[in-house]
Amino acid sequence: MCGVAGIFVAPDGPKVELGALRSMVAMLGYRGPDGYGLYRDTAIGLAHARLSIIDLEGGFQPLTGEDGSVWLSFNGEIFNYVELRRSLRAQGHQFVTDGDSEVIVHLYEQYGSRAWAQLNGQFAFALWDGRVQQLWLVRDRLGILPMYYARVGSQLLFASEAKALFANGALQATIDPGAVRETFVHWSTRPPRSLFSGVQSVRAGTGVRFDANLCEHEERYWGLGFVPDPSTALLDTDTAADQLSGLLDSAVRIRLRSDVPVGAYLSGGLDSSVIGALIRAVDSSPLETFAIRFTEASFDETDEQRRVVRLLGTRHHEVVCGDREIRDAIASVVWHCESALLRTAPVPLFILSRLVRDQGMKVVLTGEGADELFAGYSIFKEDKIRRFWARVPSSTLRPRLLSLVHSEVTAGAARNSELWRSFFGKGLTDVGDPCYSHRIRWDNTAWTLRVLAPDLRKQTGTLDPDLPPKWFEWDPLARAQWLETETFMTPYLLSFQGDRVAMAHGVEVRYPFLDPQVVEFATHLPARLKMPGLRDKLTLRRLASRLLPEDVAMRPKLPYRAPMTSPFFGPDSGDFAADALSPEECVRYGLVDAEAIGRLVKKARRAHGALTSEREQMALVGALTLQLLARSFADDFALRAREARDVLDRLRPHVLEDRVAAPGAYPSVTPSTVVPS
Repeated sequence: MCGVAGIFVAPDGPKVELGALRSMVAMLGYRGPDGYGLYRDTAIGLAHARLSIIDLEGGFQPLTGEDGSVWLSFNGEIFNYVELRRSLRAQGHQFVTDGDSEVIVHLYEQYGSRAWAQLNGQFAFALWDGRVQQLWLVRDRLGILPMYYARVGSQLLFASEAKALFANGALQATIDPGAVRETFVHWSTRPPRSLFSGVQSVRAGTGVRFDANLCEHEERYWGLGFVPDPSTALLDTDTAADQLSGLLDSAVRIRLRSDVPVGAYLSGGLDSSVIGALIRAVDSSPLETFAIRFTEASFDETDEQRRVVRLLGTRHHEVVCGDREIRDAIASVVWHCESALLRTAPVPLFILSRLVRDQGMKVVLTGEGADELFAGYSIFKEDKIRRFWARVPSSTLRPRLLSLVHSEVTAGAARNSELWRSFFGKGLTDVGDPCYSHRIRWDNTAWTLRVLAPDLRKQTGTLDPDLPPKWFEWDPLARAQWLETETFMTPYLLSFQGDRVAMAHGVEVRYPFLDPQVVEFATHLPARLKMPGLRDKLTLRRLASRLLPEDVAMRPKLPYRAPMTSPFFGPDSGDFAADALSPEECVRYGLVDAEAIGRLVKKARRAHGALTSEREQMALVGALTLQLLARSFADDFALRAREARDVLDRLRPHVLEDRVAAPGAYPSVTPSTVVPS
């Protein structure tokens, strides 16, 4: 992974300043600590911060093709680059690097925008075509990596993270009230919206083309659809597991392509254990694995993790996370996520990625995506039970099936209580609601809006996503899976628990379950091969039973959670949170209702941080992180930007191609050329 930044100017705009490019890319230094490069001509400026993983010596960017007319600043990995290079060479293209990035340039030269669909990878890149004076901003199918842009007068600013857009002073960081409302309902904003006014995010599976006048043209090259394939209709579980085995094996193999060692995250659960077993099956070299331990037993899975470590024979590394660690890291996590957070779950993963980097590693594989694709989450079971219950709303027996869900709730009486039935009975018969599976969760989370300032609470408008074609022809499980992917996995999980917290320490996370062929296979599977009755992940568990002992393959899904309010309001928490949520601070930023949050703070203090209401915990964490976000961008940003620029200015760029200072015909250049400024 790397950092991308740039400026595109209209014909009547000012020239791109190298200093502005340096300021932008400096803010992304942690994404690319191994070097930086710049390209400038009369219309475009591209900047790149490099995390070197493939072609360590020659893969510096921005890079170009044979005639120097197409330039690229690329973040991510193209896993099928070996096969693409072979094909492109056969078509006459000449390569000057050994890496994956240059493939994009030649593929575009050959196929234009049809190239994007041929890429098997996780990526976000800016591609400049000087022949027709147009810029492409392109993001991978599932939005694993980010890309933001903003129009400022006659300039278009773009970057891997929003903070880089604000670095040169042309654009101010202003929090969008509507985006805050969406975050406090859905935990994040969905592209193209970002949390900042005037800043947009490229949608997953999309290329956005800007012509010479900065006019925007969005082209979707891929979309997620859970449409059963007739060829899968008669599959039995064993045959489906056979097919999945081959696809996952290939997905793991190509994600092990690297010029640096590759490790793995290990939670002790099904998904990461399967990935670990597949790695060990295809690579006999020692495998480094990494895991989080929690000081609080209710969150900890150490025993399960260590069992898998013994089974796989890995070199295992652990980091212990408790209230103090979460409290100490929360402000940094908010800065890197560029968002308010309604959960503390990203924080331990931030700490874990630091451990990875401290061990000299840059790349890890992980099991994210399996729950969305193979129906592993409890929300899918809830939806099925509620639809069954809705056929006879007066039934007292049908809602008892909900006691089979949420095994992590150890109090069985709680799962059978009237309060439990009342919660899941809200909107019970509204089965025609397109978002039926998720509505109850969103409405529950929306309770947190009451801690926001009145002006933010007044924000209106639907937060429901636009639905794909033929939505109502899908079965209910497929609809729920699409919603989970569209509203949670891409904007929240892959960002705040993935790219942002990993790249904060220059660590690249790779996702075999999100390989395009695995995704296509999973989305075409009929529901009976994913969740027959209330048996989750049927096909994946069948495969797992061939790789792992039965107790691991059949282990129930436990949600990944972290302490919420005890780090900030517990007996030893100090005044950190109270200061950030003081009436004076709330009034200063105008985002949080001082009176409403004050009542919750007092309640949390009386309970020594141990609030029993999840939505009260989310409200407190959300308000606290919103305040920390405002402080980061309103008060601390200028200092952070200066410090980042000071670091960059001590470095020599690996690439500096300046066609404004030295105009002329396109020269013959290599991606590692350094042209003195």
